[in-house]
Amino acid sequence: MGEQTHSQTLSSTPPVSASASASASAALPATTRASDPASAASTSRASAAASRASAAASRLKKKEANASPDPNPAKKHRLTFSIPGQPLSAAGEVGVAIRHLRAVDPALAAVIDAHEPPVFQCPHRPFHSLVRSILYQQLAFKAAASVYSRFLALLGGEASVAPDAVLALSPHQLRQIGVSPRKASYLHDLARKYASGILSDASIVNMDDRSLAAMLTMVKGIGAWSVHMFMIFSLARPDVLPSADLGVRKGVQMLYALQDVPRPSQMDRLCERWRPYRSVGAWYMWRLIESKVPQPAPPIPALPSPDGQIMLQQQQQQSVIQMIIPF
Repeated sequence: MGEQTHSQTLSSTPPVSASASASASAALPATTRASDPASAASTSRASAAASRASAAASRLKKKEANASPDPNPAKKHRLTFSIPGQPLSAAGEVGVAIRHLRAVDPALAAVIDAHEPPVFQCPHRPFHSLVRSILYQQLAFKAAASVYSRFLALLGGEASVAPDAVLALSPHQLRQIGVSPRKASYLHDLARKYASGILSDASIVNMDDRSLAAMLTMVKGIGAWSVHMFMIFSLARPDVLPSADLGVRKGVQMLYALQDVPRPSQMDRLCERWRPYRSVGAWYMWRLIESKVPQPAPPIPALPSPDGQIMLQQQQQQSVIQMIIPF
């Protein structure tokens, strides 16, 4: 700010050249120049000051001429959708991810060696996958699969799962196949956002992760956890960490021998080394949990487990089931 003010002050007052100063000195009467030492000294000081000002102005102009333009000019803010990186469904991308994870995390390398590599392929378009995700919410796997099968039959097959077709279904029709009124409102809200152009399959595929999460959570019934699952298993996004998923958190606890299950707020720091393939790291955490889940006990009488343990086992099972659902 000081330099700008200095520049403006110099530019508002034209610099006095050395020749002009000499001319002004020469214009004085000869008797004054010779006989008045004080006047001569004052004239000499004025000439020197003018020369210094002229030199400073010259240096400032040269500096401004050589200065590079402002790399961050003021721009009108707008939301942009950048194309994400290579999806895990691309040929060879899972292999690249596994090699990276082996190199950066020796503990995870042991888990990788114990399991087959993942396959990230989804046969459905984004709209279809989101509809399927809503239908499967809060249902046991068999019950959800039954509702989904009746839903497809009502529409006329998988090829008919489109926004207009879903909007044409009344809440009563959906209720008859086992879809609750609340879920029916979720399906219609998703379909309306597609019909109005707020969402589309093309825009979803091309949105960056942050923008996609913001847009999808605007849909009724779709929260952060559902968005993470959709990104990983439907879009094959490579760097998604479902920090709130109990299965992934429990896997990280086992992997690093932590005393407690890490909180969601701790997950980013613990899994930082997995970037940019945290989706694959999360997949192996589910595998690790599955391998550690005890097999069904023999059919002998046993005391019931404490409520907390029962809840934890149910949450773990639900996490694993939900992870398999998109396939």
